[in-house]
Amino acid sequence: MANELLKRLGLTNDPRVVMDFTGNETPETSGIVLSMNPATGKPIAGVRLDDAKAYEDTTARAAAAFKEWRKIPAPKRGELVRRIGNAYRDVLEDLGSLVALEMGKIKAEGIGEVQETIDIADFAVGQSRQLTGITMPSERPLHTMKEQWLPLGPMGIITAFNFPNAVWGWNAMLGAIAGDTMVWKPSLIAPLTAIATNTIAQRIASEMGYEDIFQLVIGTDEVVGESMIADKRYPLISATGSCGMGRHVGSVVAGRLGKCLLELGGNNAVIIEPDANLDLALKSTVFGSVGTCGQRCTSTRRMIIHESIADDFVAKLVKAYETVRLGDPLATGTLVGPLINEQSVSAFESAIATAKKQGATVLTGGVRAKMVGELAGGHFVVPAVVRAPASNELPVAMDETFAPILYVFTYSTLEEAIEMQNSVVQGLSSAIFAGSSNAAHRFLDPSGAGSDCGLAYVNLGTSGAEIGGAFGGEKDTGGGRESGSDSWKAYMRRQTCATNFGDEFALAQGIRFE
Repeated sequence: MANELLKRLGLTNDPRVVMDFTGNETPETSGIVLSMNPATGKPIAGVRLDDAKAYEDTTARAAAAFKEWRKIPAPKRGELVRRIGNAYRDVLEDLGSLVALEMGKIKAEGIGEVQETIDIADFAVGQSRQLTGITMPSERPLHTMKEQWLPLGPMGIITAFNFPNAVWGWNAMLGAIAGDTMVWKPSLIAPLTAIATNTIAQRIASEMGYEDIFQLVIGTDEVVGESMIADKRYPLISATGSCGMGRHVGSVVAGRLGKCLLELGGNNAVIIEPDANLDLALKSTVFGSVGTCGQRCTSTRRMIIHESIADDFVAKLVKAYETVRLGDPLATGTLVGPLINEQSVSAFESAIATAKKQGATVLTGGVRAKMVGELAGGHFVVPAVVRAPASNELPVAMDETFAPILYVFTYSTLEEAIEMQNSVVQGLSSAIFAGSSNAAHRFLDPSGAGSDCGLAYVNLGTSGAEIGGAFGGEKDTGGGRESGSDSWKAYMRRQTCATNFGDEFALAQGIRFE
């Protein structure tokens, strides 16, 4: 089945993809990285790694292509993006299935991820006619002032394994209509999805006469990643990953006065008020915490529930968890697939053990799942609900574990709940379930006294952002914004323009120099 899927997507004929591998290849010994199926623990295919020369050649082509691409009118650039979006529509199910096969999220989520790229392509097409500046009055007679937005240059896109298609799409579709060229360094855990995704985009670009707009460099952090973030030819680096990775990328890029767009970790909480629609809160919390096996940056990791309803709600939550079906991500009826690798399983088990030592109670899950047949070698775990001690002191919950662990805390006042939510170093996504409009507005307090996250939702969960709004977070989440709204500005540079259409020499601030 896997080989047929790769064949339909053209991967079996790609020179970078190695089908006749032994299963023992390593980057160090063979220059090949294996793409592993996390549901079985077995390799899908090998991918040849790029070396320093390949990186240099790719970067040089991107820089040369930018000089011509920026001259193409933005609406024409939008036409390219429109055709790319339609090309992804043609392979939506197959490409979504590849995401599920390689990353482990269920097929519906894999298809949904590719749909995000299609959606952002549609958004970008419209945006290609809306890259608007502003005009402002000049204090000098017979002068005009305006702002305009100009293409930025080649941009480096560094993505993580958990969204091997959509995060690139958010950046690349907007970058393309902005007039930039893209060089993508994908995660070595999910290189097949990256090859399939990028090949389609560049094929459409080539058919329209635009070479080297979308390029891919598959290499190690040491050979490709470090070179890219230090390279002055990339005025913008967009990087998605851990907070630690983001600090390193940010410091290196800042050292050369480049621009960074960082999308880093999340330790997201949902607050549940006594007057909330508890059925809605239950469904949203379960999906937010176990969807993608807890491997979304927006996954719900903490539940902060009013003490008056905690016991009854948690009992229903545990019952719902125990009905969640684990299994093959591509199989109908599966709701939760595997973690990405054995290291993630170890991190999951370590966090559970630490929580117990700190006085927490594991109410359900928290162990490796016992799978049978071909799935016996997969990286499956049973999603956990962990109740904090009465003191609400649980240090392990302050750190993000990229796995399906939901820590449960209680509160007595809304102010206390918001303070608990904001107490972590990350600031990506947040949610409240409440019937009272006063509670909702306090959570969204325009003074900033409510949620301190980049995303704040009322009566919906922390996970599942739409492309129309800007996506990103504050604090250790990095401060970047991708996708909708005016996020296109991250991929362009602002220029203030003034024109004197008179004959007199005039200075601002009333200065006379005669």
